[in-house]
Amino acid sequence: MSIRIVGVSHKTAPIDVREQLAVDAERLPSALQNLMADTGLSEALILSTCNRTELYCNLEPDTDRQPHEWLVRYNGLDPAVLESHLYTLDEEHAVRHALRVACGLDSMVVGEPQILGQLKQAYQTTVDQGTAGKILNRLFQHSFYVAKQIRSQTAIGENPVSVAFAAVKLGKQ
Repeated sequence: MSIRIVGVSHKTAPIDVREQLAVDAERLPSALQNLMADTGLSEALILSTCNRTELYCNLEPDTDRQPHEWLVRYNGLDPAVLESHLYTLDEEHAVRHALRVACGLDSMVVGEPQILGQLKQAYQTTVDQGTAGKILNRLFQHSFYVAKQIRSQTAIGENPVSVAFAAVKLGKQ
């Protein structure tokens, strides 16, 4: 088994591509069940925000269908369009990315606190749907712990801003 993250973010895809991949909270439970049934994954979480859609997966060695293929099928996209924007991270790179996302270090506005809440909601949906197991539970519990430590022991959360606030501040300069 191995941890894999497949996704797009504000760093890799324009907004029109991100919008095509977005999974709203209402559709998230059925999307998770569809992902599990279609790919045969043993564990999966879908994080979908305005700036990213990512699949966090536990891949078994005998998994036939890959998570990125599901993204294409589920959203009815041309694989060529998605391919140039998609990233895939495995093992320690995936863990490092999950920690950066939870801490707000991979956000459009570095340190913004909303992503942690969004990640916690995605995790809760995953738990409720029974698609989290030992590997993803450990990954996200550790991510939440590290994010809490970073927020309490550094200045990252002292001046939380939104993209709108940053734009207004920049406009005043």
